[in-house]
Amino acid sequence: MRYDTEHKERTRKRVLREAANAIRAEGPDRIGVAGLMAKAGLTHGGFYAHFKSKDDLIAQAITQMFDDRYEHWVERMKDLEPGAALDEFVDGYLSIRHRDDAEHGCPLPTLSGELARMTDPARLRFFEGGDRMTKLVAMLLKRQGIASAHDLALSIVSEMVGAVALSRAMTEPARSNRILKASRDAIKARIADRRGTAQ
Repeated sequence: MRYDTEHKERTRKRVLREAANAIRAEGPDRIGVAGLMAKAGLTHGGFYAHFKSKDDLIAQAITQMFDDRYEHWVERMKDLEPGAALDEFVDGYLSIRHRDDAEHGCPLPTLSGELARMTDPARLRFFEGGDRMTKLVAMLLKRQGIASAHDLALSIVSEMVGAVALSRAMTEPARSNRILKASRDAIKARIADRRGTAQ
């Protein structure tokens, strides 16, 4: 049976999303192609109709992770003015829900520790995804009249990623929650202090 190009793309996306979940849960070096294809409802033999290799799958899955999260945030912020949009982003990123859903959340805190074991193409996809998120934050800062928006965005994203990673490492829920709240409050205060600083 011949399938149209849309069917092939839907199938590829299904495999990529299964791979993205597995990479977050198990790490990129511990996923198996046969298991992923089975989870996607496909045979192992169909793998090479979509990907050149397992390394190619991992690199593309990392891009898919970032694309999905980017679309998620853009959808949540689309009707908000820049200040409210950035508050929504910070609140959502530094939320208990995001902390507890590592398998579907932002790849930055989940995969940062895996970079040394990734191939060059996978690392490039990771850095491109992080850069795209930083540019989104910088754009929202710039629209609020904040000077040096890109540098501030780099700092904000770095703090959020670190806070989520550290909060996930805590065994005491109260301390984990406190890390998220402290980071949320500090970032919002810094943004408020910098509004209207652009010349």
